[in-house]
Amino acid sequence: MKKGKIGKTLVYTILVIYSLITLYPFLWGLSASFKPYNEIVGGGLSILSENFSLDNYKYIFSTASDFGKWFSNSFTIALVGTVLNIIFNSMAGYALARLSFPGKKQLFHIILAIMMVPGQILIIPNYLIIKQLGMLNSFSAIIIPAAVNATYIFMMRQFFLNFPKEVEEAASIDGLNRIQIFFKIVLPMAKPALSTQAIFVFMGFWNEFMKPMLYLNDPNKYTLTLGLQMFQTQYVAQWHYIMAASIITITPILIMYALFNKYFMEGVRMGGDK
Repeated sequence: MKKGKIGKTLVYTILVIYSLITLYPFLWGLSASFKPYNEIVGGGLSILSENFSLDNYKYIFSTASDFGKWFSNSFTIALVGTVLNIIFNSMAGYALARLSFPGKKQLFHIILAIMMVPGQILIIPNYLIIKQLGMLNSFSAIIIPAAVNATYIFMMRQFFLNFPKEVEEAASIDGLNRIQIFFKIVLPMAKPALSTQAIFVFMGFWNEFMKPMLYLNDPNKYTLTLGLQMFQTQYVAQWHYIMAASIITITPILIMYALFNKYFMEGVRMGGDK
């Protein structure tokens, strides 16, 4: 018994130390967002600031007026992209799980093959296609090509395969057609899977840097990830403003996770049970 307690205590001690090591950079970044530039570049690793101030945040929201525009652009792209993904990925996953149509098996194999293709090798072909379509320097260049995702189509298919058919049959007896069953019965009961998908898709759009850098050239259309580069020049990096902007940037992700955490954890548990 004593050996078991010692082993358990040792494991928890290691986990606590590891969590503190992992959490420290975030706490330092949060603290740095309230520090002046000289204190940050001074090389100190202390979390506590000697000159605590809100000047960095005041500068971002007042003098750097474009920051609010960048925030709005990122939120618009992430929100629209997430909604489109939830609708299209769920419909595709449901069709693959429940409907019978010619080429269904082959289509599923194509989706699996797409999941294995690294996104980096598609950068140039995607750029050339978007250029030919005249979509450069527009939000649609970022949203439309990513409106569906093979990974989440596969995830939703697996979820719907385990969805009880009895519920759909009961709804069909009540007079609902396939579309009504999907939107009125199936989707509301798929909140765990939808929440899991929404969190990761929103994060993907929100943190995207490569696509905005390639497709957007108007500063008024920059996203937050791209706009942060404006605080850094060839010779000087305004770290106090960068840290404050970075903290604001991650806030929507934290809020979204807090709102959907209940369903997200339920989705993880359901996935483990299956």
